[in-house]
Amino acid sequence: MSVRCQNGLGKSARGGAARGVAINCMKQVVIIGAGPAGLMAADVISAAGHSVLVAEAKPSPARKFLMAGKSGLNLTKAEGFETFLAAYGDRAGDLRPMLEGFGPGDVMAWAEDLGQDLFTGSTGRVFPKVMKASPLLRNWLARLREQGVEVRTRWRWRGWQGDALQFETPDGTVSATPDVTVLACGGASWARLGSDGAWAAHLPKADLSRFQPSNAALSVTWSDHMTPYFGAALKSVRWQAGDLTSRGEAVISRRGLEGGGLYPLTPALREGATFCIDLSPDVSLDQLRKRISRPRGKTSLSNHLRKTLKFPPAKLALLMEFSKPLPDDLPSVIKALPVPYAGLRPMDEAISTAGGLRFNALNQHFMLSQRPGTFAAGEMLDWEAPTGGYLLTACLATGRWAGLGAVTYLLDDAVL
Repeated sequence: MSVRCQNGLGKSARGGAARGVAINCMKQVVIIGAGPAGLMAADVISAAGHSVLVAEAKPSPARKFLMAGKSGLNLTKAEGFETFLAAYGDRAGDLRPMLEGFGPGDVMAWAEDLGQDLFTGSTGRVFPKVMKASPLLRNWLARLREQGVEVRTRWRWRGWQGDALQFETPDGTVSATPDVTVLACGGASWARLGSDGAWAAHLPKADLSRFQPSNAALSVTWSDHMTPYFGAALKSVRWQAGDLTSRGEAVISRRGLEGGGLYPLTPALREGATFCIDLSPDVSLDQLRKRISRPRGKTSLSNHLRKTLKFPPAKLALLMEFSKPLPDDLPSVIKALPVPYAGLRPMDEAISTAGGLRFNALNQHFMLSQRPGTFAAGEMLDWEAPTGGYLLTACLATGRWAGLGAVTYLLDDAVL
């Protein structure tokens, strides 16, 4: 089936009207990807009065968004703007205008406008009180329908043929030449949810940075001694890789270490930086030495350490795993326990990815320099951030920014 933008219904290659596919050439916008960035772009563009069709490769929209919501849907982080912005590392400058236009407070107002009651946790993380994504997504999709947005599922983008977008659909190949295209294709992790990075084949290689895992678990080879502790949480620790440090929880798994406490260290761990753990970050080195030097009598060293350090079994097991034979200055090791690792877990297991479409391939409105009328947003852009609300906020903010750029482009006198 081939559908081209024209007055009236598209025609199939076999003759007759294409089933359910009517693409209006009067300010028609096609958005590729029904994740948060794509839906936000659709919201902005449709609210401006334009016809929007969202093409999604999977059977339903926003699958990765819904998966994230299973652990509570951390919407954003309530903290000072400059602190918030710093979480984006080397890309903070590129993302500043988008996040100034739609930052944490705006995300909260947006979610509340979609009927969600919110709460802010002790660490500043913001969640819906229902602790899941489906009610918010349901209300958002309803609003988009009211604004005339069409969502077509099982439409997989196969690039361009000339100026025409090509889609593989249940009804065959569909071709469309909208006035504006917004690419919101996601990153390259969790392929089963739609973010497979296949879109990169349709763009110039010079415009792309290599995909790499971000917010990824760490591969560690354990001795049999650690088997009883698989699934145990490590709390009250400080993680360090290179110049990066983080406080937060992680879990000992059969494959290594995983959890939010580790994820901010991903950029350094990707580069093979030395990795160590402060197992007692709230106790000074001198205090540790005093505790350990207490007489232990006939008590075994492991029991002595358990009692004086008040370490839970998993933390004590980790100390024994990587400090034997125990050194004379054990407190120094406790404050910086070296952990050998075998790299990050595979990219498709990562929560997100670094790399993607370079910012220098876009103009200030997120329009592709080499393809006027085509904009990009979300995780397909070359940025990364730790979990904690930063990922979703930037996806929404960049989706809005690309949507605003598209609206400006659609003005008759627009010059982008």
